[in-house]
Amino acid sequence: MENGTRRIPTGVSDFDTMIQGGFPAGSVILLIGDIGAGQREFAYTSASKLAMVKDNPEMFDFLLGYACKKEELPENIFYISFSKSAEDIIREVKSAFNESFYKALESQMKFRDFSRTYFRNSIVPVKWSGDGSSLFSSGKTTPLLESLVNFLDENAENSLVIVDSLTDLVISKQVDIIELATLLRGMQRQSKKWGGIIYLLMTKDIVDSEKEILLKDSVDGVLVFEWTHTYRSSSRRRHMYVEEFTSLLPHLEAERIARFNTEINTTSGFVVINTVNI
Repeated sequence: MENGTRRIPTGVSDFDTMIQGGFPAGSVILLIGDIGAGQREFAYTSASKLAMVKDNPEMFDFLLGYACKKEELPENIFYISFSKSAEDIIREVKSAFNESFYKALESQMKFRDFSRTYFRNSIVPVKWSGDGSSLFSSGKTTPLLESLVNFLDENAENSLVIVDSLTDLVISKQVDIIELATLLRGMQRQSKKWGGIIYLLMTKDIVDSEKEILLKDSVDGVLVFEWTHTYRSSSRRRHMYVEEFTSLLPHLEAERIARFNTEINTTSGFVVINTVNI
């Protein structure tokens, strides 16, 4: 840990080792990338590994690695969705990873489904969006972004919060992109008091470049997930790089790390397999 900064593990142990134990507490981080390039799996792995450790504290070093500190774990894990149900998320994790991943999420993750509010006033019938019920549902017809703010105010303190996804918000007629960027700036400011981590998932190139830059400029850090093609074969590989993160980039550049080659497997989830040097 550097300069006494509290760091919250990502659950991707090799990555945590390289960034000195995890992300600085109080960070809002945009996970943006090509479809299927790994941003969703990164979030699933992070939530699952932290949930496993909360269920089995004696497995801390094995699951998270020695660079992380036991006292740095968030108290709660929340998953916010605008268009998917909790059952959809668990089903995805169950189909991609082994039993320990989804069992840990079922045990530890608290889910908030905003589908009813998100699909309100759209062509989607209420019966398709579900009843919106959850531990936190109130049945009120509060505007979508206001509902998100209220939830974060009540629950984000010392928590890992996954917001799935900004893509849903930027394509919604309910949401103005400038208002969303303003909300992210306010979230970035308040997150320092909450002291947790917020992951925002987003598909790359879903909005024009100016709007994408605006959103990137409204958060603490940006991780980019991409597919690359090899010259000698038709196969594709996933890689990740830190595009923006004031507290991390100087360290990565000092280590001459340009990007991380990654893979996704059933036993370990999202994994960094090696680095590509500058």
